[in-house]
Amino acid sequence: MRSSDDLTTRARIRDAALALFGEQGFGIGVRAIAKAAGISPGLVNHHFGSKDGLRRECDDYVRGVVRDAKMNFMNQPSAGNMLQQLAEIEEFAPFMAYMMRSFQAGGDLAGALFEHMVADVEQYLEAGIASGVVRKPQDLKAMARYLATVNGGGLLLFLQTHTPPDGAIDYRRALRDYADQMMLPALEIYTEGLLTDPSMVDALRAAGAESAAEPATGSAEDAVRAPLGNPGGAADDSAAAPGEKPADTLRD
Repeated sequence: MRSSDDLTTRARIRDAALALFGEQGFGIGVRAIAKAAGISPGLVNHHFGSKDGLRRECDDYVRGVVRDAKMNFMNQPSAGNMLQQLAEIEEFAPFMAYMMRSFQAGGDLAGALFEHMVADVEQYLEAGIASGVVRKPQDLKAMARYLATVNGGGLLLFLQTHTPPDGAIDYRRALRDYADQMMLPALEIYTEGLLTDPSMVDALRAAGAESAAEPATGSAEDAVRAPLGNPGGAADDSAAAPGEKPADTLRD
């Protein structure tokens, strides 16, 4: 069992790495992380074994912070709760900076992070359905993947198009600007909808049902139509994170 001092050291390393990864990217050296944490470089290797191990620790921590905030709202939905979270949105800046760096870097770890995020969104939807704030979608898994993709991709695009010439993003200001510009239209779509009748979604669902009932022929038409039969399943297979490479030993 680790001592409390050991756990505190591990947390200091994680927090320092999270901040530096978000600010400078994943090329930051171990010595810089150790210096920021106030420990020796050897302790980084002792606690995490590899840079990939340290990133996974950061991934889990960031997801936990976001998950706690989302579940807090879904379990206690109210306008007051929403406004309080919006008022404190700048506090999430280091975590959003880290996540955006991860997605920009790509690779196995970014893919794994996204798949975990999709699973988290499924939990948010289930909690929202249970509390009565969210309507149950026809395909919960497909909806979770859509929301994770649109929300994560939308924020990434916003940051990319609002990056200053020197490349130094003020994530606190960026998150505030993003919320000010996007929150109201997003809530309007989610609450009131956008289309005036359900004919298009009904047609797409019918096409998917027909495709699912047809035997596979291997034609190009089937290849296009097949995903409609299972909007969640096809995306799950294509987006699954590939097997991770063996972790490299930490070094500068």
